[in-house]
Amino acid sequence: MHETKGVRNTCDSSGGQTVLDARRKAARTPAGAANPAFPGVEDIRLAQDLLFFAYRDFTNAADVILEELGFGRAHHRVLHFVGRNPDMTVSALLAILRITKQSLARVLGGLVDQGYVAQAQGREDRRQRLLTLTPAGQALERRLFERQQERLAAAYRGAGATAVAGFRSVMLGIMDEEARRDIAETHAGAKAGGTPEEQSGGTPEEES
Repeated sequence: MHETKGVRNTCDSSGGQTVLDARRKAARTPAGAANPAFPGVEDIRLAQDLLFFAYRDFTNAADVILEELGFGRAHHRVLHFVGRNPDMTVSALLAILRITKQSLARVLGGLVDQGYVAQAQGREDRRQRLLTLTPAGQALERRLFERQQERLAAAYRGAGATAVAGFRSVMLGIMDEEARRDIAETHAGAKAGGTPEEQSGGTPEEES
């Protein structure tokens, strides 16, 4: 079995993840108990590996569709955020993506030219450009979402509600304050750090 540098210690010879041993050890520590040795350097290194590989496989789920259309991940990010925030301004999109105007112009131009994103003048400030997905853009964004939904939903169900709440807490902790505010506004009807049951009143199996 090929071993990948940086993550070789996460699996034993039978393919079982030794990270489970770390979970069991953590479970023996009372919740909230102070541990001056945590997180150690290896904890952070493992977190890096997990983030890199999870991001790779999460994005790969949609890459095949994007490549068929001649698009890349930057196009997907635009589709995602415009779809989540109809009539958003170009400046607001720039603030989220944190890329140059030139880079956004190239990506946005392709999506507009191929009929996935529509632009309109601002209602109060006609200098603004408001972005919205066209019906074709909505269909493409939904198609990409469904590919990634499959992987996330399976991971959520396998981990359980408590682990999902912890995952959300860690992800929010990694973000800067501006990103946390954006999440809070976008998901105003849900508790971003809560369990699936707290958000929907349902069971973990109903969460997707």
